[in-house]
Amino acid sequence: MNEAAKALDLETVQAFVLIADLGSFTRAAEVMETSQAAISLKLKRLEERLGCRLVERTPRHVRLSGEGGRFLPAARDLLTAHELALAGIGASPRRRLALGISDHVAGPELPQLLSRLNAYDPSLVIEVRIAASSYLLERFGHNAFDAVIIRRGEEGGDGERLFAEQFCWFAAPFFQYRAGEPLKLATLAAPCGIRAVAIKALDEAGISWTEAFVGGGVLALGAAVNAGLAVAALARRVAPAGAIDVGERFGLPPLPALDIVLLTRQTDRRSREMLKVIAAAFRGAAGL
Repeated sequence: MNEAAKALDLETVQAFVLIADLGSFTRAAEVMETSQAAISLKLKRLEERLGCRLVERTPRHVRLSGEGGRFLPAARDLLTAHELALAGIGASPRRRLALGISDHVAGPELPQLLSRLNAYDPSLVIEVRIAASSYLLERFGHNAFDAVIIRRGEEGGDGERLFAEQFCWFAAPFFQYRAGEPLKLATLAAPCGIRAVAIKALDEAGISWTEAFVGGGVLALGAAVNAGLAVAALARRVAPAGAIDVGERFGLPPLPALDIVLLTRQTDRRSREMLKVIAAAFRGAAGL
């Protein structure tokens, strides 16, 4: 029997799927709770078993080879079949994971992220709600969510720290502001925590301000910024394309880096595994 005909090791297949979905050996290692070197070894063993290169790796990017792209659907099917076997004969019941994500955390990569998560575990129905951190934390306390990804408040608190998000003052390149005039702000409606942080920083610096635009979401803030209506306090990752950091130009006070955390409650094994994938994916989106 040649090498390719032998049974595949499921852990090597899982490592490959995670590398494909997360685009990172480091993130795949986080999910599997092992080292990056161990993930590289698992992939090497799988490639040797299949007799082809599955992943093209450069210092800055990880992408599938042609063979890797063709093998990925079969790899997913193999892992799904394994889960069905563990669950018993017949179709596995679809499970639900209610996930809340802070508006200031859900960046432009979210649709692609959710697509990857759905492909990783088709039996898990992920229900996502985008809202303010304060709302999500309150509803999480009332068991409305299985997990939330939110900004950690000044009071600290529990949760797995995913990364620190740097906030800055963003505006359109042509936006005009003269010192001494009220700074035109684009904000989310109170009680948005980022609004409170921005206003506190301006007040402490003695800079007058006025809310020129109050939106219902970060996308709306981005539209107001690009239209030249106002300045917005936004994380670099979610700032609209074309907007620039005008903090130094306008003499605005620096904004802090705020911790983004994942809060979860006990769920089934597959849901816990999916939450590890979600945490790793957000770290990857933050460039970590």
